[in-house]
Amino acid sequence: MRELSVVGVRVELPTNQPIVLLREVDGDRYLPIWIDAVEATAIAYEQQGVKTARPLTHDLLRDVLTALKAPLRAVEITELKENVFYADLLIGDGVRVSARPSDSIALALRVGAPIRCAEQVLSEAGIVIPDEQEDEVEKFREFLEQVRPEDFAG
Repeated sequence: MRELSVVGVRVELPTNQPIVLLREVDGDRYLPIWIDAVEATAIAYEQQGVKTARPLTHDLLRDVLTALKAPLRAVEITELKENVFYADLLIGDGVRVSARPSDSIALALRVGAPIRCAEQVLSEAGIVIPDEQEDEVEKFREFLEQVRPEDFAG
């Protein structure tokens, strides 16, 4: 397993499909995962520190885990089958729960849990961005600083 960090979310044009971009912590690969608008909003809210009047689903799950004293230890992106990513939540003392990567990432950001990815998944779906394309990544980061979570509302 390789640890990843969340670069952020954006809307892919012209399809208006949200994407979360992860980066290998000790490497050069990026992992783009297309996600739904609700999860894109949840990730963007957490990254931007937006607090809602009532808890979102991922906030609720965080609070339930806390109340049960069952901390989220890590998120693992385990497989890629037919262009669908699969992930597991590692909870408490060895409990493993299957979850969508987008939900897993939104929850991991809320509790500060590490996000890891199987080497096989990174080998298959990871991309290396050449130095000349690092400008695009910087533009992506600038976009993230300007985008509002409401931009992902369908």
